[in-house]
Amino acid sequence: MQAIRQQLQQRFAQHWPSVQPYWQLARLDRPIGSLLLLWPTWAALWIAAEGWPGLHLFVVFTLGVILTRAAGCAINDFADRNIDGHVKRTNQRPLATGAATPRGAIILFASLMLLAFLLVLTTNRLTVLLSLPALALAFCYPFAKRYTHLPQVVLGSAFSMGIPMAFAAVTNQVPAVAWVLFTANLLWTVAYDTFYAMVDRDDDLKIGVKSTAILFGDMDRVMTGCLQGMVILALLMLGGRADMGPLYYGGVAVAAGLFCYQQWLIRERQREACFRAFLNNNWVGMAIFLGIFSHYLWN
Repeated sequence: MQAIRQQLQQRFAQHWPSVQPYWQLARLDRPIGSLLLLWPTWAALWIAAEGWPGLHLFVVFTLGVILTRAAGCAINDFADRNIDGHVKRTNQRPLATGAATPRGAIILFASLMLLAFLLVLTTNRLTVLLSLPALALAFCYPFAKRYTHLPQVVLGSAFSMGIPMAFAAVTNQVPAVAWVLFTANLLWTVAYDTFYAMVDRDDDLKIGVKSTAILFGDMDRVMTGCLQGMVILALLMLGGRADMGPLYYGGVAVAAGLFCYQQWLIRERQREACFRAFLNNNWVGMAIFLGIFSHYLWN
């Protein structure tokens, strides 16, 4: 047994240098993006099922989110392969350094999306149909920044498609409450991805890439604050429609406090602080989901 384990370790060590660039290309070494997608998707599953959605759907949507996010990263880096080398934050990405190839990125994107689609096929027809616009949005986002200052809206729509899909998989319909959650998540994504874009704003202005950070300009703090305020209002509306209790509203209150903290972080618009504000949104998603989870656990 020990000999077999040693042999496997040797093979892994031998092949890892050629695999590692594609692991990094899919951002599997940086789970923050997957977490930002998982929290609202899990929230949708729990609200639709009024509690635990069952092992099958939980596994399908968890793996589906991870695979789709990884595929989105691969196609994003393919689209930006001639840009990333000129941006401080991205100049060491595998395609920018030549460690990975454009052809490999396309193959990785197609393979991951195929796996995700096979998972969706284990659900129902409505969920499968909803996966098609989700795929289109995931593919279009990386190219949107060349044509519009609102690529974050495209990203927010792509990041939110797991919500109607979750409701469709559980209930075979997409009720109004699903679209309230969709709206809250869309607004939230635009806000936190604007923080992300603020990190690259100086570089993006030089190379002609568009973003909400550039569109908002000196009004970036005001606009992100307004977006966050609308997220809280949408979450309060969601609580009313879904008959949530105090535990849910406690989670929303924590999220509101974290939004205030993020505004404090970006007060001087420093790169590192804006990136910290972006990362802090993981705790926002966790707080909201735990509020939903706790509500159904104790009711």
